[in-house]
Amino acid sequence: MKDKIRIHLADDHQVLIDGLSNLLQTVENFEVVGKSYDGNTVYDDITLNNPNILILDISMPKKDGIEVVKELQQKNVPCKIIILSSYDDLKIIKEVMKLGVKGYLTKKCAGENIIEAVEAVYQGQEYYCDAVREKIFNIFSHNNPKLNKNIKVDNPILSAREIEIITLIALEYSGKEIGEQLFISTNTVETHRKNIMKKLQIKGSIGLVKYALKNNLINS
Repeated sequence: MKDKIRIHLADDHQVLIDGLSNLLQTVENFEVVGKSYDGNTVYDDITLNNPNILILDISMPKKDGIEVVKELQQKNVPCKIIILSSYDDLKIIKEVMKLGVKGYLTKKCAGENIIEAVEAVYQGQEYYCDAVREKIFNIFSHNNPKLNKNIKVDNPILSAREIEIITLIALEYSGKEIGEQLFISTNTVETHRKNIMKKLQIKGSIGLVKYALKNNLINS
């Protein structure tokens, strides 16, 4: 039997908290261990119930989500944080990711993506909902003349994030540049690269470039 993933919810909307709680508890190894309705109580609440994952609304009353994240960081609270927001503002995303947040979901996509987000973040990965991930990628790469903006590859063995990583490597961005612009660590970029090469059974960056060219991800 898997260890339970202990989850704490922090949002000032009772309906949203109840909806997420009901959804999360449909997963056998998820356990919602607590709820907070304003930013002032989050630290005390999670100190009592010791969650693995905190799902935190960025627009909390009394103390907003960014202030809460800073407080938890200063006090070395070990739980991993997924931000919920009504907005996909890149300035906010960049700020919270620099503070160590591991996931970012808009409230529009929370119901669809929250289970996947919890599982990914618990396993040590960063997670963005599709709308946020695509916006980050497009702003980073849209001015590159080699990018083919009209083709989308649907590969059953590669995730959308992995397709993006292949594309950016083929566009000659370094691991450091990719990490900085996608708000992920250089180590995460390297892990993606290794996983991609293993899945595609190719060796080296030249193989990734050939794949990108063959599948029209970039223009030659």
